[in-house]
This record gives sequence, C-alpha cells and structure tokens, in this order.
Amino acid sequence: MHWPRPPSCLRAADLDLPPNGALVAVAGLVLVRQRPGTAKGVIFVTLEDETGVVNVVVWAQVYEAYRRQVIAGRLLRVTGRIQREGAVTHVVARHVEDLSALLDSLAAGAPPLDPAGPTDEVRRPVPPQRPRAMHPRDQARAHFPGRP
Repeated sequence: MHWPRPPSCLRAADLDLPPNGALVAVAGLVLVRQRPGTAKGVIFVTLEDETGVVNVVVWAQVYEAYRRQVIAGRLLRVTGRIQREGAVTHVVARHVEDLSALLDSLAAGAPPLDPAGPTDEVRRPVPPQRPRAMHPRDQARAHFPGRP
C-alpha cells in the first residue's frame, strides 16, 4: 500500500503504514502544545484529525523557523519524518504550515444558526413560574398604598 506523500496528508489512523523514517505530511487541530523545561527547547504538539491523534516533535531550529505557526496555529499541516519507539509513533517536524484560515470556510454554505438553537428549552419549554415572594416592605406598600 502507498501512503500519501507531501503535500497530501496521512490520516492519524494510517501512521503505522509508512516505514520508520518515511517522509509524511499530517494535518489536524492543535490539541496541546507542550514545552517542558527539561526538553532543551523541544516542543511537543498533539494534533487531532477525524481518525485520531498525532504526536509531533518540533526541534528548536524548526521552531525558530516556524515560530508563529507553531504558537498561533489552530489547524496545522506538518511535514516530517516518522519516528517509532516501541508502540509510540511521532512525526519529527521539518516544515510547519498554518492552515487556520481554512477553519472559517468549514461553515461556508451551511444553513445559518438559529439563535434559539435546538435547545432543551425549545423542546420542553419551562413552565411559567409563580411570582416570587415580595419583601415585607413591598407587601406592606401593596396592602397599604397610602402609607409611605
């Protein structure tokens, strides 16, 4: 079986198909960015696509080249080499591309959202509530209108 080569993207579920060291591209929503103090400038990014999660390792020199994309990107495409250690698979980043602008186009052509929405309250309206008890001062004014 052939895996997609960049710029096509490999699904997270298919990361076990290419051999160790293969150049692949993955894309997904950024779930987590971690920069442990003990990692000597390495950043770990977790991406999620429709099939699962991808662990991405961003070394310091790659981070410096794509700093803005790594920090601000909500949807990223990462090109890099597959690295396997036991059952854990990482993509070691070589190139990072911010595709966050594509998120806005997901809603294009979708029907407009109803502000009330399909909420629980619309299906089962809340019954009218009894008037709340009034403060004794307000009760006195209602019962004795001429009194100050």
